[in-house]
Amino acid sequence: DMILAKDPSFAFDIGLEVQIRTKLVRFWSYIKRAAIRIGDDILEVEGSPDLEDRDTHYWFNFEYQGDTNSIGGFPLKITTNGVQKRSFDIDLSSKFPGQKIVISSFREFVRVDFQHTTAEAFGNAVGMMGDFKTGNLLARDGVSEIGDFMDFGNEWQL
Repeated sequence: DMILAKDPSFAFDIGLEVQIRTKLVRFWSYIKRAAIRIGDDILEVEGSPDLEDRDTHYWFNFEYQGDTNSIGGFPLKITTNGVQKRSFDIDLSSKFPGQKIVISSFREFVRVDFQHTTAEAFGNAVGMMGDFKTGNLLARDGVSEIGDFMDFGNEWQL
C-alpha cells in the first residue's frame, strides 16, 4: 500500500487521502485497489480479472456495494459499460469548479485520475504524486527531495 495523495486541509479542512494497493506480477506491478477518504467517508474500488464477472467491486464506508451518491459531501457517480469497465466520478465542482477525481477499473487494473486540478485544491497534497507546484519528489517531511524512484516508493509505502 502506498499514499498517492494526502492533504488534511483539503476542501477547507474536510481532508483527503488516496491510497493505492499494488499487486506484483513477476517483474512488474499494477494497481489492484484504490481507496479514497474525503472527510469521514471512504470509497475503495477493486478490479476483477474474471471475464465473466459483471459486478462492480467497491466498498463504501466498509460496506460492500454500499448505497451512496456522494463522498465527503461531493457528488459521486458510478457507471459501468456492462462488461469490464467501471468508473467512479467524484465531482469537486461545488468547491473547485471543473475538477474531478475519477477512479476507474478495467478488468483487474485500477486507475486514479485527478482531472483539471489547481493549486487551490491540491497545492498542499503530499505523496507519490510529488509536489504539485514543482513536481519534485518529496519525502514525508515535505522538504527532502528523493532522486531514486525505489527510495521514493519506499518512503510513501504504508
